[in-house]
Amino acid sequence: MNPRDTGQGARDTWCAIIALIAFTFPVPRSSFPVLYAQRPTYQQQMQDNQRRLESIRRDRSEVEQELERLRTQAHSLSDEIANIEQQKQSTNRIVNELDRQITGLGGQIDQITVDLLIAQDALLEKGAVLERRLVDIYKRGPLYSWQVLFTAASFGDLLSRYKYLFLVSRQDRLLTNEVQKLRDRVARQRQLLVDAREALARRRRERTDELGRYLALERERQTNLRETRRNTRQAEERLSRLDRDEKALNDRIEALERARREAESRGASTSAGAITTADLGGLDWPVEGLIIYPFGTTTGPNNTRIPRHGIGIRAPVGTAVRAVAAGTVSLAGPLGLYLTSVLIDHGGGYYTFYGYLNDATVHQGDRVIRGQVIGHVGGQSSDEGPHLHFEIRGQGGIALDPGNWLRAPRPRR
Repeated sequence: MNPRDTGQGARDTWCAIIALIAFTFPVPRSSFPVLYAQRPTYQQQMQDNQRRLESIRRDRSEVEQELERLRTQAHSLSDEIANIEQQKQSTNRIVNELDRQITGLGGQIDQITVDLLIAQDALLEKGAVLERRLVDIYKRGPLYSWQVLFTAASFGDLLSRYKYLFLVSRQDRLLTNEVQKLRDRVARQRQLLVDAREALARRRRERTDELGRYLALERERQTNLRETRRNTRQAEERLSRLDRDEKALNDRIEALERARREAESRGASTSAGAITTADLGGLDWPVEGLIIYPFGTTTGPNNTRIPRHGIGIRAPVGTAVRAVAAGTVSLAGPLGLYLTSVLIDHGGGYYTFYGYLNDATVHQGDRVIRGQVIGHVGGQSSDEGPHLHFEIRGQGGIALDPGNWLRAPRPRR
């Protein structure tokens, strides 16, 4: 059958064009792009990972700042150990987060590698098709399109050939654009692969650093635990020595009280005491300074409980210490942890005790008057630093709160 007469040639040409297009440009596999679009992008995942790490590190930074604040004020080592434990927990969370991210980056690298291979295969495939087209165009020469049009047998055939050339040209442009897009995609995938591997290396380095930090915190915690145990033992030993020294002082006062009561029972005349209840709130301070610990039980290092039968008054080393009332010196010399001390019997069952002196300027048996210098402040080797430990004892050796007896206004801590 003659196509020029029946028009069958135009239909055959269109069928050939469609078949050529279908063969040359197969339908792309759309499942991969859809799945890829549904996953979070690499940049989004990295941003989420970084936000999580920064959040945990902010929490740890707050704990570290709290430790710095602790170290600028009085605190027990148990508080410091608790803070270090919190830092360990935060560091452990960071290590776990880094482990999770390292695992995720490994999966991302695998996926990016697969995507890269697929893109490279598609690029090779399209590149081969484009190469064949370029070879065909080169072989046919630059005037091929005009030859095809000029050899048309009829006007209908001319239109068919023109449409065919137009479709071929458009498909060539689409093919060229697709090849360029595939090249860009391959370049992007390669860069993503490089970035992912660099991020993986950074995360591994960070994990190593965080593990080192965790181990350092654990060593610091163990050191503090040993220090706490040592301090606890020292505090217990110190309390035990204080008990012994307190007992020695009590025994001395008890002996003085026995002698006083025996003298009273014999009817021996005794002079009026230099301190009476009328002196409540009226005694001069033995030394000017701030109260560093009050009368009663106080908290010492590592939450130890220290009974205080007097008050601590901070003052520079060498400051003169004065008797608060007239009396007789019953002790002037060393008394265990109280170091150089002076005990004055004021009569009537009242006594004052001055501990942590640098020296004593009186001797046992001396009579002193109110305001007389009896020694100078020492105590620089004590836990509290230079200060005077001052006590007032009543009848029976009962410890009285000096704050109720010293003249107002009293210094505040």
